[in-house]
Amino acid sequence: MPFGVTNAPAAFMDLMNRVFKPYLDEFVVVFIDDILIYSKSTTEHEDRLRLTLQTLRDRKLYAKFNKCEFWLSNI
Repeated sequence: MPFGVTNAPAAFMDLMNRVFKPYLDEFVVVFIDDILIYSKSTTEHEDRLRLTLQTLRDRKLYAKFNKCEFWLSNI
């Protein structure tokens, strides 16, 4: 996605909202290229993390591992 183009961030945000629509306000918050997954328990979080990563994979979208932060208790 070329972020030099004026509407590119809005287009990417729209894509992310469509990809994660079933999970928005359930356990996912998306802002441009940031994805926040929230849960009440470790087990629940693990399941939701797997589901989120699989959703990205199914859409041929990938998270860059060195930009990811996992298992944070506070943000």
